[in-house]
Amino acid sequence: MNAVTSQEVAALGTTFIRASSLPEMFDCPSRWHAKQILGLRTPMSGKAALGKAIHASTGAFDAARVLGSPITADDAAGAAVDALHRPDEDVDWEDDSPQKAESIALALHGKYCAEIAPTQDYAAVEAKCEALTISDLGITLTGTIDRVYRDDTGALGIADIKTGKTAVSAAGEVKTQGHGLQLATYELLAETAIQQPITAPARVVGMQTGVTAKAQRIALGEIDSPRDALIGDQDQPGALQHAAAMLKSGMFYPNPRSMLCGERFCPIWHTCNARK
Repeated sequence: MNAVTSQEVAALGTTFIRASSLPEMFDCPSRWHAKQILGLRTPMSGKAALGKAIHASTGAFDAARVLGSPITADDAAGAAVDALHRPDEDVDWEDDSPQKAESIALALHGKYCAEIAPTQDYAAVEAKCEALTISDLGITLTGTIDRVYRDDTGALGIADIKTGKTAVSAAGEVKTQGHGLQLATYELLAETAIQQPITAPARVVGMQTGVTAKAQRIALGEIDSPRDALIGDQDQPGALQHAAAMLKSGMFYPNPRSMLCGERFCPIWHTCNARK
């Protein structure tokens, strides 16, 4: 196991945790520690680059609408093309390519702008929360919230875009399982960023990144009260309490059965004894 020295803990004071990294912390704490505390990196995968490109173009489209200066879907699509062909970090394309990813990104971007965006009343797009400190746990949460939407009653909730090859089933159902902790963190961050309560269910905009048009599905899903597992109560600690305990102890155990246990995803894979 990887132990953090007392000097490292003292220097950190409060540990910054990116909301998007929280699921990885519980998937493989050792990999999370290497990436988030030690700052080690591996090249971004082609799948991640595709997801980042879709976030860029749909974000540009929605942000313009919120600002009252809407642009066309075609105009916003340029952000996806730029993200794929001029990435801001190294990309390991392996069997993929920027050209193949561009075709998928543009198809899903078009579907989103035509089918999802017109049905949503967004109050904020790409809202940033620089720091939400939970002093009694020694944790500071940070991150960017994809969207804050307003429902029919005027209540606010978060909406998060999730891309992947299993994001939406053939029956049109969005895969929401496994996203609860991250979305709950985004709810806390959103309340800090916009200074308003978040009470509506969290929404997941699922985008299936298939190669064929039939497999490029898009749909909406919802998660009620995702904060329960994050915050916990007096009888059962939540994920943040578990994270704080892990950080305090400095013990980050490896998980060789993780789906992301491999040299493409883990910067310490070659030196990790647990995978043997």
